[in-house]
Amino acid sequence: MHEDRQIEVIAYSGYKAEESPRFFFLDREKIEVLRILGMWIEEGVEDRRRKRFFKIRASDGYTHTLYYDEGIRNWFLSG
Repeated sequence: MHEDRQIEVIAYSGYKAEESPRFFFLDREKIEVLRILGMWIEEGVEDRRRKRFFKIRASDGYTHTLYYDEGIRNWFLSG
């Protein structure tokens, strides 16, 4: 199983911060989010921390799953 990786994301911020990803950086490459294929929220049972997930099609030709951890205010690439 792969480990989740913290990444830098440029996000659209609407009425709440970090609403949806527009670009992200992976190994110093700026990758555009071309399409959001799905979105969902998961909340930890023990820590009650919310994570907002985005399954996206990206300009690098791959489909990725990114998430924003609201508790620590950081973006991650799901492993």
